[in-house]
Amino acid sequence: MKKLGIIGGMSWSSTALYYDHINRGISQRLGGLHSAALSIESVDFAPVAEMEVAGDWDGIAQITVEAAKRLEASGAEGMLIACNTVHKSYDAVSASVGIPVLHIADAVADRLVADGRKRVALLGSRFTMTESFVRERIERRGIALAPIENKWMNEVDRIIFEELAAGRVVRDSQRKLKTLITELAKQKVQAVVLGCTELVLAVDARANVLPVYDTTAIHARMAVEWMLSEREEARAAA
Repeated sequence: MKKLGIIGGMSWSSTALYYDHINRGISQRLGGLHSAALSIESVDFAPVAEMEVAGDWDGIAQITVEAAKRLEASGAEGMLIACNTVHKSYDAVSASVGIPVLHIADAVADRLVADGRKRVALLGSRFTMTESFVRERIERRGIALAPIENKWMNEVDRIIFEELAAGRVVRDSQRKLKTLITELAKQKVQAVVLGCTELVLAVDARANVLPVYDTTAIHARMAVEWMLSEREEARAAA
């Protein structure tokens, strides 16, 4: 099993989901008492969130690059960033280390292509919904992203930063997100991508009018596959 590094804490609640998903995945694949070989750099999200609002992406890149270097020094053989929005710093992180960095949008795009999705809606922070760092990696696979109205974009962003990132799940916000997904279904959208690792806390991926793709679970599954890839290759060779 290869050792995985996780840059987390953005927020801690979604990083906890990664830890759970990855360990469950390793346990299911290997059985017995097996668990995942992990190193976690859990950063303080408050200053990162302030930098996002201020547009200080160089400052965010510095924080994530320093975390990535510590993970590599800890013996991690690959890593991931447990946050969609902070993937804006992906290029800086990837260039700063000599190990692979698993991109969340690549994991999601692979799933969408495998399922034959051609037109989907991407929900997340306003940065993720409007900028190219996640959108482009999905669109380059031939998948169209449906537009999200500004009022909904602002509301989803508010729910993420005021509630979910603080570990709060508000029933009224759950209803609003369900209404949004119902409206998107009327726009010939084939699926919804939860492009924020906290959104799954407020959206039931199994009980909506559209298929819902949880980027947290999908990214974690990619991590499990990567961690066990050498083991599977050795078994196949034998």
